[in-house]
Amino acid sequence: MSTAELVPARRGALRRRTGLLVLAAVLAGTDLAIKTWAEQALPGAPIEGGPLDLQLAFNPGVAFSFASDAPAWVVVTLTGLITAAVAVALWRTVATSPRLWGIALAAILGGAAANLADRARDGVVTDYLHTGWWPTFNLADAFIVLGGITCVALSFLGSGHEEAQRSADQH
Repeated sequence: MSTAELVPARRGALRRRTGLLVLAAVLAGTDLAIKTWAEQALPGAPIEGGPLDLQLAFNPGVAFSFASDAPAWVVVTLTGLITAAVAVALWRTVATSPRLWGIALAAILGGAAANLADRARDGVVTDYLHTGWWPTFNLADAFIVLGGITCVALSFLGSGHEEAQRSADQH
């Protein structure tokens, strides 16, 4: 790749990275706004919606209340490190990865950042989606799970990332 081709390619990569970080921020902001609403509207007044109810709950642990007895600073620190690792993975891989890979990482990052910001406030994560047969969760959790499933599926399906990376390395 010549120098003249390199500058537009770098701009394109930067634009793609920036767009995905904005997507992650929008997803995080959406979840945080709903958490704020849930904390005001749902205490003692759950809303029945059939298969999915709105019911306020607080989780001091991580997924499925794992480590709920750990000190809050430990959970915040570990989730902060994991969130930072996802941000680095997004930044490093999206320039040569399929678009869906970047969107999946942005979903994971947005969900992780929302839960981290929520937990940093008071040591717990606000949950508000309740099924009755599954632990109460929030939209950020759904972003993380759907992003993770997408990444696993793309990995198993051969997303083309390896071919793109080889092509980039050869030039």
